[in-house]
Amino acid sequence: MTPLLDVLRTLVGPAHCLTDAAATAPYLTDWRGRYTGAAQAVVLPANTAQVAAVVKTCAAAGAPIVPQGGNTGLCGGATPLADGRAVVVNLSRLRQIRSLDPANNAITVDAGVTLAEVQAAADGAGRLFPLSLASEGSCEVGGVISTNAGGVQVLRYGNTRELVLGLEVVLPDGQIWNGLRALRKDNTGYDLKHLFIGAEGTLGIVTAATLKLFAKPSQAVTAWLAVASPAVAVALLARLRGVAGDRVTAFELISRPSLDLVLQHIPGARDPLPQAHPWYILVELTDTLAGIDLSAILETELAAAIADGAVLDGTVAASQAQAVALWSLRENISEAQKREGVSIKHDISVPVSAIPEFLERAGAALEACYPGLRIVAFGHVGDGNLHYNQSRPRHDENAAFIARTEEVGRVVHGLVHELGGSISAEHGIGQLKRAILPDYKQALELDLMQRIKAALDPHKLMNPGKVL
Repeated sequence: MTPLLDVLRTLVGPAHCLTDAAATAPYLTDWRGRYTGAAQAVVLPANTAQVAAVVKTCAAAGAPIVPQGGNTGLCGGATPLADGRAVVVNLSRLRQIRSLDPANNAITVDAGVTLAEVQAAADGAGRLFPLSLASEGSCEVGGVISTNAGGVQVLRYGNTRELVLGLEVVLPDGQIWNGLRALRKDNTGYDLKHLFIGAEGTLGIVTAATLKLFAKPSQAVTAWLAVASPAVAVALLARLRGVAGDRVTAFELISRPSLDLVLQHIPGARDPLPQAHPWYILVELTDTLAGIDLSAILETELAAAIADGAVLDGTVAASQAQAVALWSLRENISEAQKREGVSIKHDISVPVSAIPEFLERAGAALEACYPGLRIVAFGHVGDGNLHYNQSRPRHDENAAFIARTEEVGRVVHGLVHELGGSISAEHGIGQLKRAILPDYKQALELDLMQRIKAALDPHKLMNPGKVL
């Protein structure tokens, strides 16, 4: 046992400093199974003070540190490199809901609290925490903040960055910055929390957060709609927002291949409509006012859309159970893809108005280069974020196709860049996109990022090999 590991065992207890291969294995591979690294140890501190002590000890020993939450990321951002030098600091034992202030619409929680637990705590106080992801039962607050996660309700409530009021962060030298201010207005200089939101643990370790809460909706109406094209979907979004405004909480685009994978791999999944269509929309309207009939608003507009051919078919959930079933079709797409096999994944964003052009041009370009490939496209039309994934329908041909990930990415990302978009909308950079980031980011932007990194982490010990 090395002196570093001896000290770490003393700090967190022998049971929470893992070095055995079987014990550390679950922490060393990412959710997709794409990246597997090695580490000196996996350390699970119990509170912020222990996190700070662990970081200070690692810094003194020159040991790289990899912060980790629920390990649900999709870009390898929480997986150590293969050199085995790092210490993984997993925050899953930081489990406390520190305070909940309904009058101020704020909740303060430890980084290891799951997103679903934050939602439940808010609901118990008659409030809403709106961030919602397919992995909400296992992803943790620290990871959600570190990747600036988006989810299905960005259209109305914004992404993680817009939901954070304050942070507590352990800096690379082990100091603790307490920025847990539950204020909407604070103009006392630089807003430091934004340095750490979306930084993927490269500038420090988020150990707690104060988050915004909202009034809990008293009603919701959910519908599954068939449309002929993404252009129709974008026009329908504008149409619905014109009559319902911000009551349009979610507006998800789903291609037929996406639905087919869910129907094939997820037990109990059922096609909501009697006939297959090329594209679908999952739309949800919510309101805090019980006196407004959301169902009537949606159904009136959908009847008009069906009459003029914009909507080909559709169904409105008649119960909460039916709404949950419709949402499960959308939320299980990634799981269905995982069960189907490896695919080339892109998490991109373009202006909402450019979504139809992107899908048409990218699909044509990829089909020309790789005839017969399968494109699984779905995502958040309301904020321009698409998950755009490719694979071969035949498993025996897929490995050779996956080996061409880089060239496929050049086709997709080149078009995204041309349309003024981003190669990473909500999944982050991690290891997956680190090498290509300079191709799509201004040199000055990267230089500024490097300067910030050098100022906070001069020894480059925080999550090396990620982002920069």
